[in-house]
Amino acid sequence: MNKVRHKPMSNSQRALLELSEKIFAGGLAPGSDHLESELAEKLNMSRTLVREAVLMLEGQGLLELRPRKGIRVVPLSPEDMEEVYDVLTELESLATDRAARAAYKEDDLKHLSEAIDDMDVAIANRDLDAWANADDRLHTELVRLGGNSRVETIVHMMSDQVRRARLTTLFTRPLPTKSNEDHRLVYDAIKNGDAKVARETHRDHRMHAKSIIIELLRRHRLRFL
Repeated sequence: MNKVRHKPMSNSQRALLELSEKIFAGGLAPGSDHLESELAEKLNMSRTLVREAVLMLEGQGLLELRPRKGIRVVPLSPEDMEEVYDVLTELESLATDRAARAAYKEDDLKHLSEAIDDMDVAIANRDLDAWANADDRLHTELVRLGGNSRVETIVHMMSDQVRRARLTTLFTRPLPTKSNEDHRLVYDAIKNGDAKVARETHRDHRMHAKSIIIELLRRHRLRFL
């Protein structure tokens, strides 16, 4: 049997990955300014590769390239996150509705089920990092099951902003047990082909998550990656 060979990561892809990881890890603080030469030194890469990565991340709303002023890490406000959540709530609810109408078999939903199971284990172990990773997988799979490539593209562009907000508030919010319960209800509704319940349950879930994060951001006056 031939082994699957994975294509090596290009220098451009590596630059994009490493720069985004520095943003998410807090190595590049929100609102901070940087020169291309500084980032090139941090990443041990050419300025050309850094500029390519910056342009990609600018399109995702993470960085801002300002002429003669360098590169700024874009901070997001609670107001920004309200707008992001409003858009994601509608698009993901649409995807959930479409998934429920697609008459998927249980095997088609195994990745969704696995993500929920992993979230349950993470909560039991109080491992919030593992929970967040499984939650990312679940939302990605949910949108994929909706079968609309344009929805996938838009959600992908905005999901990093939600990820930044969540990483900042993750350890100050209540243990997300209700989130897991909501996901299980959505899964059951999709499996049973109940589009109305799937859509409404997911919308309520997203709006509840939005209220928690916005409240935390405002209470602590957080500005985050």
